[in-house]
Amino acid sequence: MSKRTKPRLHIQGSFHLLKRASKWPIWADVVTRLSIAFALIGVVVLVHWIDRDGLIDHHDGHISFLDVVYFTMISVTTTGFGDIAPISDRSRLIEAVIVTPIRIAVLFIFVGTAYNFVIKRTWEKWRMARIQSKLTNHIVVLGYGVSGAEAVHELIQRGTDPSCIVVIDQSPARISAAEAAGCNVLAGDASNDETLVAVRVAEAQSVLVSAGRDDTSILIVLTVRHLAPKVPISVVIRAQDNELLARQAGANNVINPVSFTGLLLAGSAQGAHVADYMADLASIGGRVQLRERPVAAEEVGRSLDQLASGGRGLRVYRAGTPYGFWEPQAQRLEHGDFIVEVVRCDDNEAAVPAA
Repeated sequence: MSKRTKPRLHIQGSFHLLKRASKWPIWADVVTRLSIAFALIGVVVLVHWIDRDGLIDHHDGHISFLDVVYFTMISVTTTGFGDIAPISDRSRLIEAVIVTPIRIAVLFIFVGTAYNFVIKRTWEKWRMARIQSKLTNHIVVLGYGVSGAEAVHELIQRGTDPSCIVVIDQSPARISAAEAAGCNVLAGDASNDETLVAVRVAEAQSVLVSAGRDDTSILIVLTVRHLAPKVPISVVIRAQDNELLARQAGANNVINPVSFTGLLLAGSAQGAHVADYMADLASIGGRVQLRERPVAAEEVGRSLDQLASGGRGLRVYRAGTPYGFWEPQAQRLEHGDFIVEVVRCDDNEAAVPAA
């Protein structure tokens, strides 16, 4: 993607859609926290019951088990009412050394639970909804393995703002890597409708699918096409037999890295520089670059070899049908045409020393 066609995302600065998902469900986390808190309170009840002779009840002078439970809850959650109090040196030492640290720990557990499950989650839910409502014309990358990471790197090198890229993956390590690259991240299953709706896939500029397995990639393509009928989808497929299935699932572009490698190898056998030039075309680091763009207004009526950009026109796409530069349809460009051209990479060209 060139800088002239860089997508716009109406959000200032970088952001992250969602924190990495916890392996525990919410209810399990809450139960664990509360269990620890009540276990600590149980320890205090046991200590107070064993040392009940060191306590005094100013109401009736008798310390029952109910009095011990009452005194424990009051002393752990507040500073106490004074109706039951420690009177022996040992009881006061227990209150200072054992009960007070437990009181602080229980307080932190309750405050932390309230923060995580009430304040923090409410704030993040509101913030996430606000961000999602503004997602538009972005690029969604489903799978951040070798191919997905390289695609994101290449997009950024070509001038795409990382904040215009949303990466979905289930691997915490890959999510961290995408986060470090400045992308927006969502930890989840890319074949799940809810996950794709969360990143507004129907409003995306394009979707890149690289799940690592052909069956998973095809399932993701089916799901994306169902939710976003008009969004262009590109998918990496490793088995040639699955390429037709991927197209039938709704993929606009099917990339087979094995086949591409074969093309490079075959090209190198036919000429020493063919494979080099093909790699040059594919990478932003080369001296030339392949670019697809809509025909410009001033180019309508011209032939494919008279482009205003100064590039070399290779192919015209008209109503989804490709025409080569040698065909009659390429001799007169029309409104709505898409052009594939070769253009110079000025920065890389300047870095090459003259012969």
